[in-house]
Amino acid sequence: MKRIVEFMKRNYKVILLVTALSAILWSFIPREKKDDPEKDKLLLELLSFVLEKGHYSPVELNDDFSKKVYSKYLNNIDPTKRFFLQSDIDEFSKYETQIDDMIKNKDLTFFNLTNARLLKRMKESREIYESILEKPFDFNAKESINVDYEKLPFSKNKSELVDRWRKQLKLSALSSITDKQKLEEDKKKDDANYKVKSFETIEKEARENSLKSLNEYFDFIEKELERDDWFAIFLNSIVERFDPHTFYFSPDDKEKFDVSMSGTFQGIGARLQKKESGVEVSELISGGPAWRGKELEAGDLILKVGQGKEEPLDIAGMRLDDVVKKIKGPKGTEVRLTVKKVDGTIKVITIIRDEVETEETFAKSSIVEKDGKKFGIIYLPKFYISFENKENRDAFKDVAAEIEKLKAQNIDGLIMDLRDNGGGSLETVVKMVGLFIPEGPVVQVKAPNKNPEILPDPDKKVQYDGPLVVMINNFSASASEIFAAAIQDYKRGIVVGSKHSYGKGTVQNMIDLNQFIRGNSYGDLGALKTTIQKFYRINGGSTQREGVKSDIVFPDRFAYLDMGERDEESALPWDKIAPAKYQPLNINYDNVIANSKRRIAANSTFNLIDENAKWIFERKDENDFSLNLNEFNREIETADAKIKKFKAITDYKNNFVFTSLPDEVALFEKDTLLKQKRERWHEDMQKDIYIEETLNVISDMKLLTKGKGLTQKLSLN
Repeated sequence: MKRIVEFMKRNYKVILLVTALSAILWSFIPREKKDDPEKDKLLLELLSFVLEKGHYSPVELNDDFSKKVYSKYLNNIDPTKRFFLQSDIDEFSKYETQIDDMIKNKDLTFFNLTNARLLKRMKESREIYESILEKPFDFNAKESINVDYEKLPFSKNKSELVDRWRKQLKLSALSSITDKQKLEEDKKKDDANYKVKSFETIEKEARENSLKSLNEYFDFIEKELERDDWFAIFLNSIVERFDPHTFYFSPDDKEKFDVSMSGTFQGIGARLQKKESGVEVSELISGGPAWRGKELEAGDLILKVGQGKEEPLDIAGMRLDDVVKKIKGPKGTEVRLTVKKVDGTIKVITIIRDEVETEETFAKSSIVEKDGKKFGIIYLPKFYISFENKENRDAFKDVAAEIEKLKAQNIDGLIMDLRDNGGGSLETVVKMVGLFIPEGPVVQVKAPNKNPEILPDPDKKVQYDGPLVVMINNFSASASEIFAAAIQDYKRGIVVGSKHSYGKGTVQNMIDLNQFIRGNSYGDLGALKTTIQKFYRINGGSTQREGVKSDIVFPDRFAYLDMGERDEESALPWDKIAPAKYQPLNINYDNVIANSKRRIAANSTFNLIDENAKWIFERKDENDFSLNLNEFNREIETADAKIKKFKAITDYKNNFVFTSLPDEVALFEKDTLLKQKRERWHEDMQKDIYIEETLNVISDMKLLTKGKGLTQKLSLN
């Protein structure tokens, strides 16, 4: 099976099933072309069979399973309960305990019924919101709205549904009006001659903006979404009951996932967006063929797409995904775009497709000085890799290269910023940990009913042996947690950040569903990402649900909220296994940690962040809002008084100067977009109190190891 980390192939239970599965499935797959419902039935059968045989912890398909799928699916397609009526739910409810049987029997009755009704209700909704937004709202009426939609019942009748829409739109208008009024006041303060807009004008603008936004949304629903898209939602309501990370990818979604994992694709390097007037170029990707050609510009409207010398195709009314497919293509091929420029002129632009790198996916580094010492910062947004071509860049190779460049600048310590890093390739993170430790175990991986396998760093070489701090937050997950846990268990560095990371301790495998079908006449069936293993720290503990606990906890806005894997209903449980044999460093960070805790406790900004976190926690269950203008304004004023106090957090700025490395600076003259992106990153770090305290920590670590160094300590073990 392709798309699997090579050294882990032998552990995948699913692979052992491929031959048997294929033989069984080939016996009942029809060869002739079938319509979409037949393809849907095939997908149901494929997914349920593969999950039953290949998932780490298969779930029994019974009435309880059916109820949960039923609830999840309805919530996915009508989360704010503004489409279905209670009469619809009454009609649907007879299937609540039958979905398990319908999956086994490839019965699409429930999906067909709910999908047809949803599309009907959505069409009716246009008339509802258009009618409501035609006339001004009455903001003097004493009424309120509850936005805890999960607990709200469905509307009993059409009249109640219209009233729900009215209240939702009124709340949106109130929010918009108060924002616009504040903006008008600010303009008046800046210019005494400015004529402030009347309330009536502002209210009308708010309704017009709502109408425009809703029309764009419903146009997208009607023109961009097809039956396959809706059926994918239904399928994922089923497969996500196995665990939160099991997911069905339609062919288009699979391609997007591949791009996100590798950071590369073949095309022209332009981001597109759907506008009322057509498909518009929203951004050129730095370094891509469109950017290099200097003819295509952000704001250009694409009218036609031609392949090489073929007659160009008019794309008016075409789905955005279909336009993207026609523009993307193999490296070295030609595409001709007929575009309407911002000045109104029509121009044909020829572009030769090439490999495009989505730069923001990749590792980047910076240098900062503190107290006469240089420190390096590497920000890694994900543990990316190209499964298709191992010669392409990946996170391990890129981080190794950045370390070498930082070492050439004689850094005194290194910060690995893994905040918001959702994970990625297991192979990549194992190799990356090896950059910082001598040979030894990195992580343990366990398949069902098998002994754990220890994945080691086999290389004795330590590329970087200086002080190391790893930054994490609530959204650092999976491979990020493996990295942080290994560094922590070896006592190779200090982990700082949120109280704990996300808590995803499972391993997924992407299974191409097409491989099971001989002579497939249905087209691309997509892929299933499913959980096949759990990983464990080398100390034997699991990160599942619990995450990695920071050595130094920074106050953050979400400190008192129960976030992460533990908040997922279908998450697999926490457990532990025997530890691997490893030797941690003989180094004591207690003083460094204690110093940081004292600084944090005495820091007014950190104290304010903690107060903000408590306030957010207190407000998390506030779901009732007044729809009376005066009362709404009083509520806003009360909240604003607190928000103004917390504004000091966003106004914070440290005094550090962050600079790019020399090789990157040399690119800035030609690549001004890259320069702007780096300048924004550096500005963000200047506003980042967590970076400041992390620099304090690593500075203390430098003093701790002064004269003895980690090189010596590493070699002793």
